[in-house]
Amino acid sequence: MDISGYLEEQRERVDRFLERIIPDKTVEPAALHDAMRYSLFAGGKRVRPILAIAAAESIGRPPAALLPVASSLELIHTYSLIHDDLPAMDDDDYRRGKLTNHKVYGEAMAILAGDALLTLAFEICSRADLMDGLDASRQVRVIHELAVGSGHLGMVGGQVLDIQAENKDIDLASLQTIHARKTGMLIRAAVRMGAIVGSATADQLDRLTGFAEDIGLAFQIADDVLNVTGTREQLGKNAMTDAQRGKKTYPTFYGVDGARKLADECVSRAIARLGPFDAKADPLRELARYITSRKN
Repeated sequence: MDISGYLEEQRERVDRFLERIIPDKTVEPAALHDAMRYSLFAGGKRVRPILAIAAAESIGRPPAALLPVASSLELIHTYSLIHDDLPAMDDDDYRRGKLTNHKVYGEAMAILAGDALLTLAFEICSRADLMDGLDASRQVRVIHELAVGSGHLGMVGGQVLDIQAENKDIDLASLQTIHARKTGMLIRAAVRMGAIVGSATADQLDRLTGFAEDIGLAFQIADDVLNVTGTREQLGKNAMTDAQRGKKTYPTFYGVDGARKLADECVSRAIARLGPFDAKADPLRELARYITSRKN
């Protein structure tokens, strides 16, 4: 299949929904909405929403609620990037080739823009008018997955562990724990949310969860490699920042070639988990391959 065409088609669907749901920058409080839109529409690939969409499609014909549910993941992801870039955390100047949010709007407004995107994600998933075709029981399950994937046991917890590990001689097991939470849990939530919307059976959900955990690891390894091998032009942000912050990464333990090999093994394992799925799961299979072949 043409994964590039699929990615572009789904990205446009997500962007159209987000454009509709996010208030215009002229709506009060205008400064807040302007800051929210600045980072949200800065050119992201929408990988997490697309994973949710592809997971639901791998099972059958998903209801209309899928697009709002999937799009909520991009709000969470964008909020995390805004906060990650703050001086108190990674202190980055560029994101997606543009100045980071706090460099344009100031630290206070960047914090509030992130807060607003985070809470809007849960507002979207709780709105009855957007959940067409999704019963209340599955809606609650979706909200639960979003909370677990993004909260203290998921992404935020992983960010805490990541900060605490800076300039420390952590072992490989600690690195794996950090990234299973920081990166992996939101990817896991994305796939599981899509599966729940698509009415997955228990066996399908188990297989898709394993798939998500494998590609979550592959995604992080690929990011670590790109931080070493990529350029600012390719990445849209400064390269070699992990080493500058004293962070151990997968290339630290395996070398660049070894890390790439490990990522490829994760992808192969993920695809194997989809064995019982038919051609409707081909977008998931190609997304797994895309994760390790991307340049940013």
